[in-house]
Amino acid sequence: MTAAIYVRVSTNHKSGPSDSRMFDQNPTVQEQPLRDLVSQRGWQLHGVYSDRSSGAKERRPGLDKLMADARRGAFHVVVVFRFDRFARSVKQLVLALEEFRSLGIEFISHQEALDSSTPMGKAMFTIIAAMAELERSVIRDRVLAGLEYARRNGTKSGRSIGRPRVIFRRDQAKELRAQGCSLGNIARTMGVSIGSVRRAIKA
Repeated sequence: MTAAIYVRVSTNHKSGPSDSRMFDQNPTVQEQPLRDLVSQRGWQLHGVYSDRSSGAKERRPGLDKLMADARRGAFHVVVVFRFDRFARSVKQLVLALEEFRSLGIEFISHQEALDSSTPMGKAMFTIIAAMAELERSVIRDRVLAGLEYARRNGTKSGRSIGRPRVIFRRDQAKELRAQGCSLGNIARTMGVSIGSVRRAIKA
């Protein structure tokens, strides 16, 4: 078994007790217990992936590299210190764990004591997979409902989708032309292009 460790430290943590600041700003504080865990399990350490960024940041190079290596089968288990070090939201956590499950990769959170290689951990993964599927179903249903509403009613305001159709009276254009109006004036008055006016008069 080969294991990958992921740690994240914050860039903006400036308040709180000194031990809390050390945890948030020193990756070794998170990394060493995870190295010890990997060693105790007799696993081979594939590598340590780390980020120094806010948890709310959408893109994280270390996490992106971890997920890319997971998809190519570089390791068998991911070890993190705590959920909030790994995912910025419950949704991100659920989707990532579902992907690990589909790839056959185990996941261990040191602080939450979640270990997908145990019976309880496998049960948690089953629940997470169901939540991920529910999330996809909700999104799919919303998209389909929106398309159906737009097909029946147009936009949210009730207007038709796209540019409103202009009602163009050709006889009125001919009358204005007969009165000496220029093609440009007729087009502006009727809200159409000069080409439309010219074709109407020739017809």
